[in-house]
Amino acid sequence: MPTPKAIEEREASWATDIPKDESGLWDWLSGLDDASRSSLLAHCVSYGVNALHEKVDRYGGSGMSAYGLRQRLAQVDRLARAVNLDMVEAGWRPTVDNYLDRVTKTRILEAVREAKGESSAQLIDHMKKTDMAKEAERLLDGTGWLPEPLRLTEPTFESAGGESSAESLPDFLADDEDEAGDGSDDEQPHTVAAE
Repeated sequence: MPTPKAIEEREASWATDIPKDESGLWDWLSGLDDASRSSLLAHCVSYGVNALHEKVDRYGGSGMSAYGLRQRLAQVDRLARAVNLDMVEAGWRPTVDNYLDRVTKTRILEAVREAKGESSAQLIDHMKKTDMAKEAERLLDGTGWLPEPLRLTEPTFESAGGESSAESLPDFLADDEDEAGDGSDDEQPHTVAAE
């Protein structure tokens, strides 16, 4: 994952390559190979992508609205899927500084439980948070575990036989008979978790 220093260096590199004279800019762009043009586009787009989960302003002030946050994160998710972003491959790993010290002890234990199993979680469940976070970092190292917001999983559908299949239809669509609704199909509101 690029550090701020690496981003600054990339910016400086492009700044020295791009012609200062606007009249030569289009010729320069046209002369770039596809890989260089894509790299420049990715660099420019990266300044407009904000995947930060911010606190929403519940009272309608000048902060981020819940709707705005949902829309922004949906676009980030769509972009991540389009480029097949893999945060583990990009070098992200849970550390005390970037994740474990910022979440509750319960979340730390859930992470260790998911990645290493119940027995590993029980090894640290009695510790104070600071020590728990340090030990969790050691336990999670090399496992490829990611917190849910960083995971990129495609939805899968279960067929009647229990096998995952994109082509099979859900039971309610495959059924030929129209059944009278009992009201259980009414649309339920989406739940939003607050932290």
